[in-house]
Amino acid sequence: MVAVLVNVFGTEHLQMVEDVVQDALVSALETWKIKGVPDNPRAWLYRTAKNKAIDIVRRNKFSETFDFSAPEHQLLTSEYTLSRTMDQFWEETEIQDDFLGMMFACCHPELSKENQITFILKSLCGFSTREVAKAFLTGEDTISKRLYRTKEYFRKNKVKLQIPGPDEIANRTDAVLSAIYLVFNEGYSATHNDQLIREDVISQAMLLCKSLLDNPKTQLPQAYALMALMCFHAARIEGRLTREGELILLNQQDRSTWNAELIYKGNDLLNQAAFGDTVSPYHLEAAIAYEHSTAKSYQETNWEAILRYYDHWLSLAFDPVVYLNRCLVLLELKGPQAAWDAMNQIQDHQKMQNYYLYHAALGEILDRLGRKAEAVQFLEAAAKLTQSAPEKRFLRDKIAAICN
Repeated sequence: MVAVLVNVFGTEHLQMVEDVVQDALVSALETWKIKGVPDNPRAWLYRTAKNKAIDIVRRNKFSETFDFSAPEHQLLTSEYTLSRTMDQFWEETEIQDDFLGMMFACCHPELSKENQITFILKSLCGFSTREVAKAFLTGEDTISKRLYRTKEYFRKNKVKLQIPGPDEIANRTDAVLSAIYLVFNEGYSATHNDQLIREDVISQAMLLCKSLLDNPKTQLPQAYALMALMCFHAARIEGRLTREGELILLNQQDRSTWNAELIYKGNDLLNQAAFGDTVSPYHLEAAIAYEHSTAKSYQETNWEAILRYYDHWLSLAFDPVVYLNRCLVLLELKGPQAAWDAMNQIQDHQKMQNYYLYHAALGEILDRLGRKAEAVQFLEAAAKLTQSAPEKRFLRDKIAAICN
C-alpha cells in the first residue's frame, strides 16, 4: 500500500501516506471485529486505502499541496476520470512495479546504506522500530533518528519511484538485497514473537527477491545467490523446532524433515549465480548453507570447505559476526581451545557486546572447556539479551543442564 500511495502523492508526502495506511488498518480492525474477516483481507485493505486516497485528491485537487502535473496524474484532477485512473494505480502489475521502484528509491545513493535498509524495513516491510534495531544490533533511538533523516531527505528532494539505469543498478541492488536478507532473518529467527519462526515473513522476503529475478534489469548474480541461500535455510525450517515449538540445534535435527525440493532449487539457483567476475558474500554464505544442507549427517559435514568459505568471506571485509561463525567452525574442526583463542580476537569489539549469540557461543565453548561457572555467566547474559521466548527457554535449559 505504501508504494502505491507514494506513487500517487510523491515521496515528499510520506508521512501522509503512512497516516492513510494506518487509517486503513484501524478501519479493518474496527470493521472486522463486528463483521468478521473478509474472504480477501488484502483486497479489502487496498480498497479502503484507495477510497481514502480519492477523498484526499478531491479535497486538494485545486490546491498546490500535491503535484499532479505528470501525465499519469493529471487525470486524477477530473471527477470524470478520477476513480478510473486511481483504479489503474492499484492493478497488480502496477503494484509490483511500484514496490520495486519504492525499494530502489529508498536506496538512493545520497542516503547512507544504514538509512536505506532501515527505511525499507520500517516503511515497506512493516517492521517495528525494535525489530529494525535488533537487525542492526543498535538502539531504538538510533533507528528513529535514521527514519527521520530519511523522511526529510524524501520531503526535500521528491525522489521518483523508478528502477535505476544500467550504470547504477548493481550498487543500488546491493542495498535492496541487504534489506531483503534482513527481512528473511527476522522471519527465520523472530525477534519479538512467541514463535521462533515466522513463515509469513520468510515468504515475503523470498517474494521480494523473486521480484528482482523476474525483472531482466535486476537479474544479477548476487540476487540469484541470495535466493539460493534463502532456499537452503528455508528448507530446514521443519527440523528446527519440536512440536511444542522448542529449538533444536543443527546437530540434533532430523534431516528427513528437510525440504529436498527447496534444497534442489537452491542448488540450481546457486549454479545460476555463477556468472560475472564478482564473488559476493551471498555466494559464499550460500555455499556454506549448501554444505550444511547436503551433508548426510552432522558428523559428515565438510567443515574444511566451510572454513575456506569463511576465510574467503573475511578476506573481502572484516565482519565480527562472520568471524564469530568462523570460530564455531573451529570448535568443530579443532576443538574448544582453538575456538576460545580465536574468540579472544573479538572480545573487545563493541558491536558484539549486545549480540546474544556472541555470549551464547562463549558459553558453549567454555562449557566444552569444562569452565562451567564462566559458561553459565555468558549463557545468562545471552538469555537476557535475546527477545525470543523459544531462545530464552533453550538457553535456560542449557544453564540448568550445566548446573545439575
